[in-house]
Amino acid sequence: MNKVCLISLGCAKNLIDSEQMLSLLDDAGYELTADPEEADAAIVNTCAFIESAKSEAIENILNMGRLKETGKLKKLIVTGCLAQRYKDELLTEMPEIDALVGTGSVGDVVEALRDEGERKPQFFGDINAPLDESGRVVSTGPGWAYIKIAEGCSNNCAYCVIPSIRGRYRSRPMENILSEARALAETGTRELIVVAQDPTMYGMDLYRRRALAELTRELSKIEGIEWIRLHYLYPDGLNDELIGTIASEPKVLKYLDIPIQHINNKILKDMRRRGTGDEIRALLPMLRERIPGVVLRTSVITGLPGEGEAEFEELCAFLREIKIERAGVFPFSPEEGTPAYDMPHVDTEEAQRRADLIRELQAEIMEEFNASRVGTVTRVLCEGFDQDAGLYVGRSFAESPDVDGYIYFGSPEECEAGRMYDVIIRGDLDGDLAGERT
Repeated sequence: MNKVCLISLGCAKNLIDSEQMLSLLDDAGYELTADPEEADAAIVNTCAFIESAKSEAIENILNMGRLKETGKLKKLIVTGCLAQRYKDELLTEMPEIDALVGTGSVGDVVEALRDEGERKPQFFGDINAPLDESGRVVSTGPGWAYIKIAEGCSNNCAYCVIPSIRGRYRSRPMENILSEARALAETGTRELIVVAQDPTMYGMDLYRRRALAELTRELSKIEGIEWIRLHYLYPDGLNDELIGTIASEPKVLKYLDIPIQHINNKILKDMRRRGTGDEIRALLPMLRERIPGVVLRTSVITGLPGEGEAEFEELCAFLREIKIERAGVFPFSPEEGTPAYDMPHVDTEEAQRRADLIRELQAEIMEEFNASRVGTVTRVLCEGFDQDAGLYVGRSFAESPDVDGYIYFGSPEECEAGRMYDVIIRGDLDGDLAGERT
């Protein structure tokens, strides 16, 4: 059992868990491969946040099961959120699985792989324990990496299963985060993407205060780190200190990912979201005023319990007015075990229809935003050369990995992946942007 393939699904936080498992496997002497057909064992690190994520996880497990039937694959281990949430069902209904590892047992992956007992091993540690501070094999980049500053969530939104899967909110000690960031900088990381379920709550458990602004200032002092991108900033956590830090620190990108989910006051209250739609309406224009040129990203959910046509139109009208540049739009996914599961809501088809309408609305806003950038010069982190396009590809401050598209650019000289270059935007390329290195 020498070669191991790890398939990572879901969010950036789950990817970091995968990277920690890769490091543990590497330290234990296993050979890592990206091709499951070359592997003796496969590990599928799963997501189980919403129905589509569960379906993707099950499809990947079944694919590995079919590979196991051919005799090429000897062992299949399922880790992460699906294992944590549905361990009994997985063991009963998917006999191809050889071991389960929950979200509280990332550090047990090597033991799960080595276990040859007759009974299928299960590793389900305390999901409320402090974060594992093991090393990582960074799988992103070149030139960028995620850094997780906290685990779990204590917000208990009515539609969300995260607290039951990932445990309560636990901040990492600041010195540990800074140490990891310095190590990443030494290996060529230029963009650091700060993630947690709710980064604005960072420090409340450890230091009894919101400490994200302080942490961000300390990260900005690290030599080699040029960009710091903050993800998932809950609206009520954007206090004066944090806004001031974002506005004044040159390394902090003027790109804010602020999940609002909805704008209707009653829906937000019923969904147990902190803050109100009125506060969101006041916050976003204020951010544009205090942080000139800021690019906003959000996530919204259509078809939430309580959303009739009037509430949906209220959401659409708000998005048309405020023109948030980027948005992830999701139809409501009723998740068993959450309060919203039993609340009356529109059917799946209608929730999807409304999501599609908002995506169309956002596409127009995005097209307008892209047009406004033509003729401007922007700093781009090069991610390599795209053979199909015949151009280099990268991202500016306004594009986060995997969710916002790319900038394609020509260059009279060879460009190096992981380095930054100035690019003048010339136009649109199938929804992305195209330009030339200056």
